Amino acid sequence: MKKIPLLDLSYQHEPLKKQILETITKVIDSGHFILGEEVREFEETIASYVNVRHAIGVASGSDALFLSLLALDIGPGEGVIVPSYTFFATAGAVARAGATPVFADIDYESYNIDPSFLEKFIEENCEVTYKGLYDRKHKVIIRAIIPVHLFGQTAEMEPLVHLAKRYNLKIIEDAAQSLGAEYQGEKVGSIGTAGIFSFFPTKNLGGMGDGGMIVTDDDDLAEKIRILRVHGSKPKYFHKLTGINSRLDAIHAAILKVKFSHMEEWIEARRKNAHYYKKLFVESGLGCEGKSEKCRVKLPMECPYSRHTYNQFVVRVERRDELKKFLEENGVSTAIYYPLPLHLQEAFSHLGYREGDLLESERASKETLTLPVYPGLTESDIEYIVDLFIKFYQQ
Repeated sequence: MKKIPLLDLSYQHEPLKKQILETITKVIDSGHFILGEEVREFEETIASYVNVRHAIGVASGSDALFLSLLALDIGPGEGVIVPSYTFFATAGAVARAGATPVFADIDYESYNIDPSFLEKFIEENCEVTYKGLYDRKHKVIIRAIIPVHLFGQTAEMEPLVHLAKRYNLKIIEDAAQSLGAEYQGEKVGSIGTAGIFSFFPTKNLGGMGDGGMIVTDDDDLAEKIRILRVHGSKPKYFHKLTGINSRLDAIHAAILKVKFSHMEEWIEARRKNAHYYKKLFVESGLGCEGKSEKCRVKLPMECPYSRHTYNQFVVRVERRDELKKFLEENGVSTAIYYPLPLHLQEAFSHLGYREGDLLESERASKETLTLPVYPGLTESDIEYIVDLFIKFYQQ
């Protein structure tokens, strides 16, 4: 029996171990551990890659979201539209800022926020006032949209940008899982008012600890975020704003610089693995793409406007929980992202959402299963996993 983990980082770290240790030693010898030259160089690397003027390193992707909201002065009495089917940090950052998460449903195929749902929601629940777009249901002025580029697939940004312009809304792209993904040839993070990335170890570019980044073309916004990440001080000990302590450490930045030069190679390996899965599933008769087709394994769709980086390979399956147990009994580790949509989480029960409010988000939480897709996964591994699917559905 094979043992296949959901993620194995040894393929990254073993070949780079000597270079990473040398980099860490250099930082230790410098005596500069907070921000500094290593962070500045990494910020410039990401800004250039994403094709924006500014990149600001912070302590985590969660803080990147929170600081973006703070810098845009979004707070109590205001609402931010977020998808319900995503990691908690997206809506958690809105709540931390004192604002109200306004949950939106997702598109069946992309798992990302559904622009047609938003149009209908605004038409039925909102009115345009002199203060802005007023959500009658939640009694807040909607200030922003946070589209999440989930699992490495880009959200459909063009209609969201049109909506934002029409109603004077800001867009914060949550690209925590999608550094390197592209929408119509543009890197994610470069399309909205600001974009955020996470360098959590499981990401396409993962550090050895927490880390995050905010990117933007807005000079004033970038400067405000730089001030907010150091307790709102500039110059030191003089505080115009109330910020937080959220800085990317020099050691993390140095490690990420080493790994960045290999990121595109790793993304292409993920894409290759994803396409091999699809080939085998289709050939087996189990798999298909598209909502209308009937099959037991709905494969992740690569939208025509998107370069999918496959941070996760997520399938929809029949008898999901039984299948997960069967795979694990046969050595294959899987995960469920996410077992309960955010609008039904206890932390947001005060907002009054009920089961049945956001049907696609609820459906995805019951049907999706995440399979290993990391670089270093072999064709033999993928064949073994697909064979297990065949055995399970033949029972």
